[in-house]
Amino acid sequence: MEKLVIERVPAGSPQLAALIRELDQYLEGLYPPEDIFVVDFNDPKTEEMVFVLAYGDGEPIGCAGLRQLDGQSAELKRFYVDSRMRRHGVARQLYQYLEQQALMLGCSIMRLEAGAPQVEAIAFYKKLGFYEIPAFGEYIGCESSLCMEKKIR
Repeated sequence: MEKLVIERVPAGSPQLAALIRELDQYLEGLYPPEDIFVVDFNDPKTEEMVFVLAYGDGEPIGCAGLRQLDGQSAELKRFYVDSRMRRHGVARQLYQYLEQQALMLGCSIMRLEAGAPQVEAIAFYKKLGFYEIPAFGEYIGCESSLCMEKKIR
């Protein structure tokens, strides 16, 4: 891959939808349906979220979202990089872009939810400085949820 570009896109982006479908298919192989927390793109509040796409040589290869939870924290959502493009720094650049967006929103904490079967993702998040916390929000009571956070200020 010669050139990586990260761009903010609207929630209705067809390229975003295609990558999220790939992510959902991957997650369906790891979790029961009730343990997969999707973004409801029909909810008008979704328009308030920040969505980004990573393009490698012009092709969409990764996506991620950011949802502000409250005045000080934001949550990473729908974070995904095409399996063929992993280990090329795409995820790190997606994360760095969204961390800057969270800081611009006035947030000082970044949160996320993953699960034990996502070994590579959890190792990546720990490398970025995330640590485990008790379940929050919609993840409370979900046995497979592993929640993490990182102080970004």
